[in-house]
Amino acid sequence: QVQLVESGGGLVQAGGSLRLSCVASGRTFSDYAMGWFRQAPGKEREFVAYISWSGGRTSYADSVKGRFTISRDNAKNEVYLQMNRLKPDDTAVYYCGARRGSYSSRWSEYDYWGQGTQVTVSS
Repeated sequence: QVQLVESGGGLVQAGGSLRLSCVASGRTFSDYAMGWFRQAPGKEREFVAYISWSGGRTSYADSVKGRFTISRDNAKNEVYLQMNRLKPDDTAVYYCGARRGSYSSRWSEYDYWGQGTQVTVSS
């Protein structure tokens, strides 16, 4: 089992920045690739960013490329999502997920999830 807890969400004006954190406990954190997903009201959960177990590979949704940066610190069992130049369309609950194996942008292929953290971007 892997337990994930997100934090760092909040209310920010358009153009602002937030940094989300996700701390893991349980199994060996470096055994897992990590992803950030988000879900807006009435919409499906969508892929935001991915990072491999070593941090050597990252991938982003087109909608956030160039604005968001995913990173991880295996010594601290944490993964981060730095979000810059936020837009109202970024408003959603943000979730981190963990999976064994290679890259995936499908939420159904992640094994463990946190409870989510709300990000609200005002115009």
